[in-house]
Amino acid sequence: MFLKKINGPRAVTLPDGRTLTRADLPPPDTVRWVASRKAVLVQAVDAGLIDRAEVLRDYDLSEEELASWEDAVERHGEAALRATKLQRYRQP
Repeated sequence: MFLKKINGPRAVTLPDGRTLTRADLPPPDTVRWVASRKAVLVQAVDAGLIDRAEVLRDYDLSEEELASWEDAVERHGEAALRATKLQRYRQP
């Protein structure tokens, strides 16, 4: 069995006690971004599992897009990442 060489940790413990590993991250070719996938990436960046620059590069996201996800989770929780709830949590 071979382990791929990576920068950073392979797993982190989240504040709620759950363990998040690199295997839990969505695949880099993800096109459909549902709330749960967005939340996993935000948690991974916050916990230090994956570097912000690596997320932007590997998942082809813009800085503004990732920042908006982080802001939504910080202000309103994971529910704010749902596309159907966007109007409720949008600033006037």
